[in-house]
Amino acid sequence: MAFVMVLSYSRRIFLRFFLDARMENFLRGHQAAFDAWKGLPRVLLYDNLKSAVLERRGAAIRFHPTLLAFADHYHYEPRPVAVARGNEKGRVERAIRYIRDNFWPARSFADLDDLNAQSQAWCEGPALERPCPEDRALSVRSVFVAEQPRLLALPDNAFPTDEQVVVRVGKTPYVRFDRNDYSVPHTHVRRSLTVLASPTQVRVLDGLEQIAHHRRSYDRAAQIENPAHIQALIDYKRAGSAHRGVDRLAAVAPNSRDLLTHAAERGENLGTLTAMLLRLLDQYGAQELQLAITDALERGVPHPTAVRIALERRRDERGAVPPLPVPLSADARRRDPVVRTHDLASYDTLTNPTISDESSP
Repeated sequence: MAFVMVLSYSRRIFLRFFLDARMENFLRGHQAAFDAWKGLPRVLLYDNLKSAVLERRGAAIRFHPTLLAFADHYHYEPRPVAVARGNEKGRVERAIRYIRDNFWPARSFADLDDLNAQSQAWCEGPALERPCPEDRALSVRSVFVAEQPRLLALPDNAFPTDEQVVVRVGKTPYVRFDRNDYSVPHTHVRRSLTVLASPTQVRVLDGLEQIAHHRRSYDRAAQIENPAHIQALIDYKRAGSAHRGVDRLAAVAPNSRDLLTHAAERGENLGTLTAMLLRLLDQYGAQELQLAITDALERGVPHPTAVRIALERRRDERGAVPPLPVPLSADARRRDPVVRTHDLASYDTLTNPTISDESSP
C-alpha cells in the first residue's frame, strides 16, 4: 500500500509504503507524515475509503471509530470529500501523478525498507525542491518554511498503533500471530494471552506483564523462538523425568532415597544416579536392588557403582549368568500393560471326563 499525504498550502508531499492497507498501517502513515513535518494541519480531507468512512447517507456520515479516536488525540478535524467530486481532492490526485511520473520510472529496490528509504530521500530532495504550483518562482521547500509554524503542535505521546490480538496458547508454548508461531515461556501454556505487534517487533502479554518479545517475521509458517524459552522447557522436562524416576525407585526400593540423599550431600548429579539405578532395577529386579543398596550404604559408598558391584557379587555367588537388558517400548500402554487375573477354574474343564464332546451326526 502506498500512503500519500499532501499539504494544501505548500504542496509538500509525504510518501510511505506498507505491506497492506490495515488500519494500523493507515494510522502509522499519518504519524510518520506528522513527524516529518513536525506538526499537522487543522483539517484533513479524506477520500471515501473504509478506513475513514464506514457509511454515508446523504449528509450523514459515519466515521471509523478508530480514526475518530486518532483525530481526537491529535486535535484535527477529519473531513471526507463529497462522492464523485474529484475536484475536491485535486491536490492529492496531481501529487500522485507527480509521484508516478517522477519517483517510479527506472527505480529498483531490494525490500520495503529500501523502498521507504528511497521515498524519504526523494520527498526531502527533488520533491521538496520542485516549483510550488501556486507560485512557481518559489520552491515547495521555501513555502513550507512559512507554512510549518502554522501547523498544529504534536502531542507529547503518540497514538498507539500496535496491532492487538487475543490468542489462545495450546499444549505447546507458542502463540500464533499473522501465520507465524512465536515462543512463550512453557509456564503459560493453555492460557489466553495478548499479542501487541509493531512493524518491527512482537510482544506477548499476560495481563499487564510482558512475558515475551521477538523480532517480527513477515514469513509464513515460520517458528520464531527465544533460546531461553526452549532451554527452560528442556530443564523442566528433565527435572520432571528425574522426579518420576525417584518415585519409581522409592516404590520398589525404599532405601534408594537414603542412597540418593547421601549422594546429593556429596554433590553428585542426582539425574545421572537415578538413571543408573533404574537400569539396574530393570536388569536385576526390585529385591536384588534393595539388598545391593543396603550393602552399599553399610560400606559407606552411596553410589550406583557400589550397588552394581554388590549385584554382580551376589550373582556370581549364585552362579547365575549376567542379565541381558530387555528393550521395552517407549509407549507406556505397551510397557506397563494391565494384567487381569484369569479364573483358573475354567482349566478344570480340560481334564473333567464327564464333559463329552458332542458333535452333530
